[in-house]
Amino acid sequence: MRIGFHVSIIGSIDRSIDRAKELGCTTFQIFTRNPRSWTSREIRQVEADTFKAKLSSSGIEPVFVHMPYLINLAGTDVGTYRRSIYSLREELSRCKLLKIHFIVTHLGSHLGSGKKRGQRRVAKALRTVLNDSDETIILLENGSGSGNQVGSHFEEIRGIFEEVDSQRIGFCFDTCHAFASGYELRTGDGLGETLDEIDRTIGLDRVWLVHLNDSAGSQSSGVDRHEHIGLGFIGEEGFRLILHSKISSKPMVMETPVDDRRSDKENMRKALELAV
Repeated sequence: MRIGFHVSIIGSIDRSIDRAKELGCTTFQIFTRNPRSWTSREIRQVEADTFKAKLSSSGIEPVFVHMPYLINLAGTDVGTYRRSIYSLREELSRCKLLKIHFIVTHLGSHLGSGKKRGQRRVAKALRTVLNDSDETIILLENGSGSGNQVGSHFEEIRGIFEEVDSQRIGFCFDTCHAFASGYELRTGDGLGETLDEIDRTIGLDRVWLVHLNDSAGSQSSGVDRHEHIGLGFIGEEGFRLILHSKISSKPMVMETPVDDRRSDKENMRKALELAV
C-alpha cells in the first residue's frame, strides 16, 4: 500500500521529501506555491535538481501536485476563468521541471449557470492546456456537493471525460467529499455500490489517487471539512472497509487537520492499523 500526506514545501521545495520520509510516507502530495495566491515564485533550476535527486534516492513514488484553491474552471467570470487556465498551464510547466507526473485540481463552481455549462467550461479549459503539454496527467477531484460545485457526482465527471477524450485526464477520489455529497462508504454494501458506480461512470483504471480523509460533516451535508482518520462520520469501520477494498492498491494521500488532537504520525499509525 502506498500511503502518505500532503506535506509542506516551506524552506525549499526539496524539504517536502525530508518531511515525507520523516512521516513514513511511500507517496505524498504538495503545493508548488502559495495555494491562496495567483502569483508564484519561479522554481530555480538548482531547487528542481535537488528535488529530483532527493526524490530519486528516496524510494517514494508517485508524487502529486495540488492546484491552488483560487482557480475556477467551471465559472462564468471571464477574468477568473482566464487566470485559472493560465495557472493550470503554469503548473504543468512547474511539474515538467520537477518531473512530477500528476496534478490534482478542483473543478470549481458554475456560479448559477448550470452544471452542464460548468462541465463544458471545465472541458474547454482542459483541452486548452493539454495542447501545451504532453507529460503530466491532470486528476479531477470530486467535490463535496456544496453550493454550485461541478463534479460532486461521478456522472458529471464522466461527462467531462467524454468531452475532453484524453488519457491524460484521470480521477482523484476524495472520501470526505464523496461522503459529504451523498455516497455511502460506511458499510460493505454501500462502499461496494459507490466503487461500482465509479467503475461504471469513470472507470477504476482512471483512478490514480485516493484522498483518504474522514468527514466532519454528516452524509449528504455538503460540508467540505476534513477530519482525522476514524474520528469523523465515516468512522473507523468505514476506513477499514476502504483500506481492504479494490481501491486499496491506489496511492492514498491524507489531508487530515493540523491540530493538537492527533498528529500526522498518529494518523499514519491509525491508517496502517486499519489496513491490517
